[in-house]
Amino acid sequence: MIEEGKIIQIVEANDKSTFDGYLHYNLTGKFLIPGLWDAHVHYAFNDSLRSSMNRLFLAHGITSVRDTGGPMEIVGEVKKYTTANSTTSPNVFFAGPLIDGTPNVYNNSSPAYPLLSIENKSEEEIIHNTAGLIASEVDFLKAYEMLTEKQFKSLTKIAKEHKLKVTGHIPLSMNLFSAVEAGLNGMEHLRNLEMMAASNAEELQEERLALLENKDDLSGGLLRSSIHQKQRIPAIKGEDTERFKRVAKLLQEKQVFQTPTLVLYRNYAIKAFKDSSFLKELNKLPEFVRNEWTSQLALIDTTTDKTYSNWMLNTVKKLKTYDIPFMAGTDTPIGFLIPGRSLHRELELFVMTGFSNLEALQAATINPASFFELDDVLGRVKEGYRADLLILDANPLDNIKKTQKSFALIKNGRFYSKEELNAMLNLK
Repeated sequence: MIEEGKIIQIVEANDKSTFDGYLHYNLTGKFLIPGLWDAHVHYAFNDSLRSSMNRLFLAHGITSVRDTGGPMEIVGEVKKYTTANSTTSPNVFFAGPLIDGTPNVYNNSSPAYPLLSIENKSEEEIIHNTAGLIASEVDFLKAYEMLTEKQFKSLTKIAKEHKLKVTGHIPLSMNLFSAVEAGLNGMEHLRNLEMMAASNAEELQEERLALLENKDDLSGGLLRSSIHQKQRIPAIKGEDTERFKRVAKLLQEKQVFQTPTLVLYRNYAIKAFKDSSFLKELNKLPEFVRNEWTSQLALIDTTTDKTYSNWMLNTVKKLKTYDIPFMAGTDTPIGFLIPGRSLHRELELFVMTGFSNLEALQAATINPASFFELDDVLGRVKEGYRADLLILDANPLDNIKKTQKSFALIKNGRFYSKEELNAMLNLK
């Protein structure tokens, strides 16, 4: 039974007297799970798509999202709107802009690099800008790749003082060990882990520090890309087994949450967005976005290099053998990832890397709630928890693809029928 958006009682189905005065739905033969999370999204990445993201998330059974970077004037308004419209929007947890060094990567230099970050040229600016984000009541902080080690440590120190989690990319100036020891609580895309696991990790770090002097005055995006291109694949090919174990044991010891966004890199590796089944999915998008994406997709080179994507899959598979917490996130709408749909593809990839169906579901339900220390509020079908629930036609513990067989949704106590969910997806 649900009242005021919360599960107040779970009773036997044959206890008819308990239902007096309540609306009730016959869900015989259906399967009930907590509403899903996408733990890595960007409302600010595509201005034309933003107004449709809430409906797309709910229509795919996603009742909570973690926005991992965007200007306050955009994501702050999204947070305000979704909080005020809690039955028609997912719960949004937001970081505000990426906290980057100089030159910052997402600086509005091109459509590929919209303004998602704050550039910080000193520790003083880190302190000032982070204080501003905290005053704006962000839910967590996201560190980015161009930070210096001193800036990063100032950031994590402030975060600890205010009991905020810090996630992000390992700064290129640092190594994973020092970043985690300084207080990094989460990692996105496994970013820059490969450089620490390489047999010549120290040499690579010295090379990065020299490149970060940026003598050619490159933009942040170009500088970061040039470093990745120079070091990523050689680091992967030169991985040292013992160094990798040291990395994994530290992530386990410190319980550093991993959100690998496998679907983002896999889609590029196998060119999934060229497939006819994906092209049909574009009908879920607003016409302008659909036309824009179709034009852009036609220009993408079909040449495939799976090296990095395969490394990500194999690395998740290895890290899975350690007691490291994982969250399911996708980076939508970056990389032509349709909000909502992409999360289900991510769950399939989790299972491909060795997660059980249950473990994949946990990565999209209780684990994100645990990241925010909301274990007693979200992520479970349990009395006292928020009534964010997904009702399925088939059992996802038998096959993770069954999460895509929605029968109905409950968002903060509001019931959505299958017909309503299909209408949100522009399905007849």
